[in-house]
Amino acid sequence: MKSYETLTVGQIVADKYEAANVFEKYGIDYCCHGSTPLLEACKNANVELDQVQKELESAPSSAYGNIDFTNWPIDLLIDYILKIHHRNIRTQGPEIEELLDKICRVHGEKHPSLYNVQALFHDSLSDLNAHLDKEELVLFPYIYEMVKAKLENTPLPEFHCGSIEAPISVMMAEHDIEGERYRHIEHLTNGYTAPEDACNSYRLVLQQLKAFEEALHQHIHLENNIVFPRSIKMEAKLREQP
Repeated sequence: MKSYETLTVGQIVADKYEAANVFEKYGIDYCCHGSTPLLEACKNANVELDQVQKELESAPSSAYGNIDFTNWPIDLLIDYILKIHHRNIRTQGPEIEELLDKICRVHGEKHPSLYNVQALFHDSLSDLNAHLDKEELVLFPYIYEMVKAKLENTPLPEFHCGSIEAPISVMMAEHDIEGERYRHIEHLTNGYTAPEDACNSYRLVLQQLKAFEEALHQHIHLENNIVFPRSIKMEAKLREQP
């Protein structure tokens, strides 16, 4: 059996995305807290390390199982994040919000926690749109410029934020806020479980919220555990060039 004990949960998922399902099962946060060593994460989740390691070894392949994101060129990975994850938030988010508003009008009186979910999701979309703008207008363009400088062996481009670590720290802090927000939504919905009297639309919106959160987890994982560390290293190497 492969030993994962000394690896962080983010490293494990970066190497084997199927591990995400195992961590989701035990409530181990591999995206916002991807720097946590597996042993510590298991202790925090009150689960046996051996059990988690066995499940990591036997985890079935997922839709992303054959995609080795860690070996993708960083600019290609950013293209993927923009086309898949940013687009998903901006197109599916408003659709989910519209259906959630409808469910609140019909079921909110009997299930008042829906109003809390509605408010949390509305705030999430508002904050996420501002977050995506910062990535698209500030952070990602600088990374593209660094990739170009590396390929053409030219000096590190000027960056008005100073070091790339400044905007990255802001992005990671905002990721943490979203992670906590969706943990709250999951708790309010009893793990996205519909009550017995739920109509089909009610069940559908819970499924959509769950899928939205899972996609957000992969989004944050790709950035926190792959794009951001590699970008920091790239900038440092470019600074070393004469």
